Amino acid sequence: MEIRALEPGEMDATRDIRARAFGALTDAEWERTMRYAGPVLAAGRQFAGFDGDRVLATGRIHDMTQWWHGRAVSMGGIGGITVAPEERGRGLGRRLMTGILERCAEFGHALSMLYPATTRIYRSLGWEHAGAQHMIEIPAEALRGIAAERVPVRRAGPGDAAEVAAVIGRVHAAAGDCGPIGWHESMWPAFLDDRDEYCYLAEDGFLAYRWAEGNTALEVVRAVASSERTLRALWAIVGSGSSTAPTVRACVSPMDPVLWLPGEREKETVRRSQWMLRVVDAPAAIAARGYPEGVTAAVPLEIDDPQRPANSGHWRLEVKDGEGRLERSGADAAAVRMGVRGLSALYAGVPVATLRRAGLLHGGDAGALSAPFAAAPFSLDYF
Repeated sequence: MEIRALEPGEMDATRDIRARAFGALTDAEWERTMRYAGPVLAAGRQFAGFDGDRVLATGRIHDMTQWWHGRAVSMGGIGGITVAPEERGRGLGRRLMTGILERCAEFGHALSMLYPATTRIYRSLGWEHAGAQHMIEIPAEALRGIAAERVPVRRAGPGDAAEVAAVIGRVHAAAGDCGPIGWHESMWPAFLDDRDEYCYLAEDGFLAYRWAEGNTALEVVRAVASSERTLRALWAIVGSGSSTAPTVRACVSPMDPVLWLPGEREKETVRRSQWMLRVVDAPAAIAARGYPEGVTAAVPLEIDDPQRPANSGHWRLEVKDGEGRLERSGADAAAVRMGVRGLSALYAGVPVATLRRAGLLHGGDAGALSAPFAAAPFSLDYF
């Protein structure tokens, strides 16, 4: 199988294998898929495995950033992984993912994230469960009661792509968030041109929502704001639809401030979609990440990463003043030992005690790693 980037005119060749993997696509759905695929194809980030001219497997790498304690880290978002049903069980998926991991490194991504349809193959290549996208059902009437001041809010369209991307980035940075992703600016014109999605932009906030379930519910795709005034104003827009939509499904952080705004809050229905993380370039990932203020650490590490040997070996981790660095060192009997799965989970804030009991971390004074990597990661996007 030859793995290579697709040319823009070759995307139609993947429609059949995609349908066999995820279900049939109407012409309208395929047209929408092609709109979103345009920037990915243009950047040489849509891949396929070929046997002659026959497509055996596909996958793509989105050019993304991911916030960790308010700092944006370069991240390759992997999606659309498919293998032809008649070719499964031959190791083609592993070959495809191995090639995609190498391309993540070539693109300069320090991290990689994906939503798994199955866990085993991705764990075998170094990804590990890290966080989730949370979809919460909220009674629309509860949102209708949110008191809000008048805040300048306007409808957003494709021409606002750069401003939308910048506003979302500033919100996550100011909040010190962990886990949410930022799309490359080239993707936003297509997102903002979706006539079924209603987008609003404020100086320090952004809202996107749509009708769902046969126009009987509202679904909030994204509602982020830096200030209380703007947050209340955006959610008041959603709540104004309570007379026709009794339920709102909202993609939010488990600690999203909107959950503390309604006067009444009882049972909530939450659906979690788990995502996995992989450290692609360990020194770059450590240096780019943010860390809690006032936390210091100096810990010897021994890392094993068979797929990315540059990450393997003896290191010294130092964290101070919100900055981290990972530098080569000599062997140390006191080193904390971990494979890349353990490193990736640690990076995402999985507790040291959990990692040790799961067999992903061994030896050394691992407790010193707890405070630097403490995080409660979430995502607002599924891809």
